[in-house]
Amino acid sequence: MIDFCGKRKLFYTISIVVIACAILSTLIFGIQLDIQFKGGAIITYSHTGEVDKGAAEQFIQSTLGENVSVQEAVDITTGNTNMVVSLTADKSLSSDKQLALTDALQKEFPDQNFEVIQINNVDPTIGKEFFAKCLVALVLSAFLMVVYIAFRFRKIGGWSAGVMCVLALIHDSIVVFATFIICRIPLNENFIAVVITIIGYSLNATIVIYDRIRENRQLIGKTMPLAELVTKSVNQSLGRTIMTSVSTIAAMTIVCIVGKVVGLDSILSFAFPLTMGMISGLYSSVCIAPALWTSWQEYKVKKAA
Repeated sequence: MIDFCGKRKLFYTISIVVIACAILSTLIFGIQLDIQFKGGAIITYSHTGEVDKGAAEQFIQSTLGENVSVQEAVDITTGNTNMVVSLTADKSLSSDKQLALTDALQKEFPDQNFEVIQINNVDPTIGKEFFAKCLVALVLSAFLMVVYIAFRFRKIGGWSAGVMCVLALIHDSIVVFATFIICRIPLNENFIAVVITIIGYSLNATIVIYDRIRENRQLIGKTMPLAELVTKSVNQSLGRTIMTSVSTIAAMTIVCIVGKVVGLDSILSFAFPLTMGMISGLYSSVCIAPALWTSWQEYKVKKAA
């Protein structure tokens, strides 16, 4: 039996330190928004032979007068390696500049036979609207979760259980956000997808623990102190929660390793933050949400007394 409620101050301290590190890293590194949210252009070129990414990036920057990012991407259908040029700017790249850039690349690297495969332009206004809608969707999902948990666990103080669960989910979202910031991964649609996925996993684990608390309350009644009852319930659910989370974390770790070896940055930028979020979700479901709910219930009893 692990005394989770007895060690709640330690858990709170760890979470506060993690949140402080996230805030500090944001102040140090700043927030990078990807093209989907900030606006810009993504141009995919096919080519023959090997291309020096550093030389190509410097040449494109001097040609456009803008900071760009050059990555290599493998076309799954053909197996060829393409060059992806990402330009984050306040306005999209005009057709004239696109043609001028292609002509300049063909003249600078005549042996590589650069050809445009795909061009994606994102207007900054549309990007900001998309980002705002994503945030609204997250807030709405959090509200609906509170309502659901409040109804489902109304016999043990459902509203407080729902609020504490959402606080634990915010904790997990901050960990994911800090992972993007520290690893210098621009915030893009992967960030929203990871947060939504973590919400699902963490919420499911927390609900399992709440359900066990409700069952034990019905079986034991109020003869057992609340902190002891919650600790007993968490320990009874611990094996199931750990096995479910560890199996998923192990699978995502393999995906991270494969993405790093193969060089698939798009997969790695999703899998690694998701892995960190799952670890945080396991921690918050077991150590944070039940402890917060217990602290709140004990506070209400003391206030009433």
